Amino acid sequence: MVSTELAGASYKDLVAALPPAAHPLDPLCGAEIAAVVEMLRAGGLAHARTRFISINLEEPLKGAMLDWRPGHVLDRQALAILLDNERGQTFEAVVSLSRGEILSHEHIPGAQPSITLDEFFECEAAVKRDPGFQKAVRERGITDLDLLMIDPWSAGNYGTDDRESSLRLARTLTWARSEPGDNGYAHPVEGVLAWVDLNKMEVVHLEDTGNVAVPEQPGNYAARYFEGNFREAPKPLEVVQPDGPSFAVDGNLVEWLGWSFRVGFTAREGLVLHQIGYSDQGRLRSIVHRASVSEMVVPYSDPHINYARRNAFDVGEYGIGLLSNSLMLGCDCLGVIRYFDAEVVTSRGEIMQIKNAVCLHEEDYGILWKHTDFRTEEVEVRRSRRLVVSSIATVGNYEYGFFWYFYLDGTIQFEIKLTGVANTGAVPPGAGRKYGTEVAPGLYAPIHQHVFNVRLDMALDGAGNEVYEVNTVAEPPGPDNPFANACYAESTLLRSERAAARRINLESARHWKVVNPNVKNGLGEPVAYRLVPGENAVPFVSPESSVRRRAGFMDNHFWATAYHPKERYAAGNYPNQRSPEVDDGLPAYIKQDRSLENNSLTIWYTLNHHHVVRPEDWPVMPVGYIGFHLKPFGFFDRNPAINLPPAHSKESRDVG
Repeated sequence: MVSTELAGASYKDLVAALPPAAHPLDPLCGAEIAAVVEMLRAGGLAHARTRFISINLEEPLKGAMLDWRPGHVLDRQALAILLDNERGQTFEAVVSLSRGEILSHEHIPGAQPSITLDEFFECEAAVKRDPGFQKAVRERGITDLDLLMIDPWSAGNYGTDDRESSLRLARTLTWARSEPGDNGYAHPVEGVLAWVDLNKMEVVHLEDTGNVAVPEQPGNYAARYFEGNFREAPKPLEVVQPDGPSFAVDGNLVEWLGWSFRVGFTAREGLVLHQIGYSDQGRLRSIVHRASVSEMVVPYSDPHINYARRNAFDVGEYGIGLLSNSLMLGCDCLGVIRYFDAEVVTSRGEIMQIKNAVCLHEEDYGILWKHTDFRTEEVEVRRSRRLVVSSIATVGNYEYGFFWYFYLDGTIQFEIKLTGVANTGAVPPGAGRKYGTEVAPGLYAPIHQHVFNVRLDMALDGAGNEVYEVNTVAEPPGPDNPFANACYAESTLLRSERAAARRINLESARHWKVVNPNVKNGLGEPVAYRLVPGENAVPFVSPESSVRRRAGFMDNHFWATAYHPKERYAAGNYPNQRSPEVDDGLPAYIKQDRSLENNSLTIWYTLNHHHVVRPEDWPVMPVGYIGFHLKPFGFFDRNPAINLPPAHSKESRDVG
């Protein structure tokens, strides 16, 4: 434990001025983050060349929160990740805000933390002032450096250059705008690849793989470019809630028609949901303790050196939370909206507020259930509605929308919406490449995959949970199946972590079921929720590749592990520039092969969006969707929405 004092004020005085946290899982507020920054500086653990990579709540243990009751005080702690640019070293520090103490300060050997937003802009400036880069772009006929867009991509680690392990690197890609508001991704400057030492902010290596003409056709999408040439607009369709929304918000606690959960946020994961539960017959029953996107990686499938290293871990190498949008009322979300702001630290130790980082609203979702009794002509129908919790992050050219949906029948859905601008390169017009698609004359977009992993700390009616794999089996024709029509669902208990590393299987309609063997429903069966896959794909990048070895979570769609508070991310804590020889993340976690029987469990689900780019995806992609459902399976004794009162829209009318 390190104990020190601020000049002129003790840590305890500083902590005493902080607003009290309403709940142990509430994200750190700006004042708390600022206090951590000052404590680390005053303690000599941060200096002028220290970058604050992130400062987030060090969450209480799952067991402590399952036992927690209002009025019970837990030590409020923060985890700070620091980068010493002078020494090129990474540190983790844990600070107690409750006690005003620095509890630990640890060097993490060989770790490269995520690239910060500040480094994005500093890296671009460093490349533009490099004489070698200036010469390379002048040879391509480019004279106005101010119009260049330079995106710093994580360099990865391919074992081909000692600098991959010794330096903090970014490998930059360049595009040339025709004017300041132009979509620069329409004009890639092919073959100029700068390696930048982010600790020194200087170019250490310049690759020039050959000049290809910069594509000239504009790819603009902003409304101003279509003035006087818009297509016919649809008539207004407004969401009207004259009596207000059905949800209630108290701080970060959300309650809605039986549902209850807490909204959280971290710089790395972005939107996090805590303590998801459903009120059943007057009793709040826990379902998921913590839900978040733990990692994502985007491997590109063209072997040319200009593309082969485009393998971004957008969570672990950049931080989805730091890149979250400030959502716009009436555009990103419709209806009666409740927003949640987020506060994060910049690498220089300043507080950055992301206004409207998380959106909460309701949506009509068609028919929930209906039946017509044709004998009595009595019709009963109920409308479905869902509660939406969402955030959107911009990572360079791409936008990722993360949407959690809660339904009246107890279903939870997670959906990722992918849009933005495809990553591009230049080819001679009409030449094409078999590894992708020419989307405009001379403009090329390689095939790639967006591979996400969602981490779910389960707490289904408590901590003692198990996992079953469910496959539908066709009964062979014979005496027991004389009409050759029979099939049955076969459930197999996944007893240990290695046994629980599984892939989807369309032939058996495979899904997975989380069960609490200690709690029975009205039929005497263990209560359960099942994970139902949606669209998915397998990885096409080879198991021998660097990116596949660093992102081993893409090997399987489903994983289950015994809960461990330090096993938070599917690709490990520090995937940036990690050697493929180093085991971390899910493949390393399951080597312990811990028991999954009647245990506190975490399940992990991998979603793979396979993108063969179309011309119709240019210049901005229509949204692509990928996700899964968590559905109750004997968790309730009957349809939990059976007693929902009928409703009739006063705004509906027949125009026939």
